[in-house]
Amino acid sequence: MTSGPSFEALTGGRAPFVAGTAFELGPLGYDAGEYAFAGSASAYRRQGGGLAVVEEADFVTRVLVHRPSDPSAFNGTVWVEWLNVSGGLDAAPAWLLAHTEMMRRGAAWVGVSAQQLGVMGGTSILGMSSPGLVGTDPDRYRGLHHPGDRFSYDIYAQASSALRRVTGTVLDDLSVERVLAVGDSQSAFRLTTFVNDIDPMTGAHDGFLIQARVGATGPLDDEGDPDAIRNGPPVAFRDDLRVPVLCVESETDLMTLNFLAARQDDAERFCLWEIAGTSHADAYVFAVGAIDTGTLPVDELARAWAPRRDLFGMTLDHPYNTGPQHYVRNAAAAHLDTWVTDGVRPPTSDRLEVRDGEFVTDDLGNVRGGIRTPHVDAPVAVLSGLGNGGAPISFLCGRTVPFDDATLRALYSSRDDYLGRFGDATEAAVAAGFVLADDAAEIIAIAGRTSPL
Repeated sequence: MTSGPSFEALTGGRAPFVAGTAFELGPLGYDAGEYAFAGSASAYRRQGGGLAVVEEADFVTRVLVHRPSDPSAFNGTVWVEWLNVSGGLDAAPAWLLAHTEMMRRGAAWVGVSAQQLGVMGGTSILGMSSPGLVGTDPDRYRGLHHPGDRFSYDIYAQASSALRRVTGTVLDDLSVERVLAVGDSQSAFRLTTFVNDIDPMTGAHDGFLIQARVGATGPLDDEGDPDAIRNGPPVAFRDDLRVPVLCVESETDLMTLNFLAARQDDAERFCLWEIAGTSHADAYVFAVGAIDTGTLPVDELARAWAPRRDLFGMTLDHPYNTGPQHYVRNAAAAHLDTWVTDGVRPPTSDRLEVRDGEFVTDDLGNVRGGIRTPHVDAPVAVLSGLGNGGAPISFLCGRTVPFDDATLRALYSSRDDYLGRFGDATEAAVAAGFVLADDAAEIIAIAGRTSPL
């Protein structure tokens, strides 16, 4: 890895481009910045039980920064997200799903445009054509240059390492104590390769939060099969992890994306969470997260959580999943930070129940096992990560199938009975450590607004 990368503020053109939250950070006590990140990176191949450098190339990519405006509010943690390019353009699903927890703790977040597609454009693994940053806003991004995904691992490692420098970086007035890597979906696919192959020689991160990964891993070169993200051979995390790794999976990830084939037991530095009633993408990703400032009135949040079939001009066969993934993701972020800081492991998750390659469900149709939340333990619908259709991305959306009146009457004697049992289940999830006490009141209030009873 070549030393000496540099940051320079990006200006001109339009505002910074990324698919993520859509509100101003300033009123919430956060600053947003965008920088060109330039240097020279290495590409690797496996050799002799390790890696050998096969090529070096110059790059100019971009990083996004969300940080507390007041340095005294900073908690010492920097989350570095490998931005996701599955849709063709840079997206920040890890920030989207857990920004409320990161911000209330005073953490900083840095998004790295690690892959060529997000910068230079091309065709995504979902078949979507993209102009990249350079084509989206040439006035702002024309100076960027990415030499190929074989360099993405070193670019990401260099960006993370540079954040630790006391001066001359985008965080130069913050006292950085921990640098935590995070990535979702395709980014998790590549971060798994990073953990197994790159992390032992870089030491750039203090922990990894890897979410919604598939069974396979990303290639080191640029010649990998685009379909491998769904049908490549399964790869587990290495046995001798250097730092803590928390892996969080939905129902969709286990079955549709074949993580089940790579499922492994917990170990000294590895913890796996599997969440019942969740899908790879859901209501929070599609509708709630972009507007959730952490201060919105509960009525507005509740309206955004409503299950819908309409999605980006397409119509799904069933309303998309409205499960509790966001709240469990908040808990995952909190637990990894604590694990790295204090050495306290996250709680152990039961595995989702699988028999003969299929989920085992209860009499109502919800999956058994896994992380339990009030949404599946005091349910008003079937929440599944499987079984939708009608649109090209429906396989990622899961479904919400509301119970009919007869089923609801058989389950609950009254609205008060339902809300009481939902509240008890929320308390149980908090006690188990899979929902944060900070989120409990909001969860219960939204249930009160959306209850069909």
